[in-house]
Amino acid sequence: PLIRIPASRGISTRVEVRSVDPAANPYLALSVLLAAGLDGIKNKLEAPAPIDRNIYVMSKEERMENGIVDLPATLAEALDEFKSNEVMVAALGEHLFEHFIEAKEIEWDMFRTQVHPWEREQY
Repeated sequence: PLIRIPASRGISTRVEVRSVDPAANPYLALSVLLAAGLDGIKNKLEAPAPIDRNIYVMSKEERMENGIVDLPATLAEALDEFKSNEVMVAALGEHLFEHFIEAKEIEWDMFRTQVHPWEREQY
């Protein structure tokens, strides 16, 4: 699960966010997570029902039936999603958002133009 809220309540109540990559800037990650959460509260979005199954053994059809959408498979796909999200632009501010996108597009371009060992071995 991307977000887990353990069953225990009281002083140990917490939210575990499992979707942030360890290489992410923690300040940027926290700011967009908080902005997304506040947007959900503001727009009265309902949390989906919990899924108590291993989604990795579910077929694509089963995941779709349960409202589970696959995350972007590449940095390019993730950037496309990110660029289309007004909440993210507002959370980071136009200046930071534009520079972040520019840096990540350069990173993606460097990655996609590399010849990987797998390609050498395969072809």
